[in-house]
Amino acid sequence: MFFLSSPQPHGWPCAVLSDGFSVRGLRNPHAGPFDIDVPTGSCLVITGTSGTGKSVLLRMMADLDPHQGDTALDGQFCSAMPAHLWRQQVLYLPAEPGWWSDRVLDHIQDNAQTHGLMKQLGLRCNVLHDPIHRLSTGERQRLALLRGLSQRPRVMLLDEPCAALDDTTTLLVEDMLHTKMTEGTIIILVSHDIEQASRMADQRCEIVHGHFSGTII
Repeated sequence: MFFLSSPQPHGWPCAVLSDGFSVRGLRNPHAGPFDIDVPTGSCLVITGTSGTGKSVLLRMMADLDPHQGDTALDGQFCSAMPAHLWRQQVLYLPAEPGWWSDRVLDHIQDNAQTHGLMKQLGLRCNVLHDPIHRLSTGERQRLALLRGLSQRPRVMLLDEPCAALDDTTTLLVEDMLHTKMTEGTIIILVSHDIEQASRMADQRCEIVHGHFSGTII
């Protein structure tokens, strides 16, 4: 069940999903408070114009930006576990992924599983041997998604993962995400593409000036 509720005095409601992802009173000086529940194996799509706080919300969910409030996965609160363990389970993928080396193989293993995922995402077989600076934005986005999938996160926070892709490749990525959802992965997806929101969303919400514009629908 999804719902949007008002923050309670002296904190947030105690009840959280025992099988899914919950947000309670999550806020910083520029955005929020937010209250969200996303059940296991479902997708929440967040829309809104640029600069309204969508990426900020994802980063707070991942415990990457300072915030008040809390988040919980399967009833376990983020504040009660070490940050690195939370981020292993709740993975944030920015619109422009970061790389610590210009060599793709320093980030992604060259094995049968990787090649299977590459084929599903429409990546050419030799892309692993190219320097990152020579790849297209769309190739980097898909490789970052592949890198993230290899960590087997429970929650994927995706910030415009298809912004640089053509329609055909976008559908390949969406098929991959739908497959992961059937396996129990929770997807929270920021998108400016209304058609993509219609295809992916079990529920959706809009952020306006750092706040939800209404109830989650």
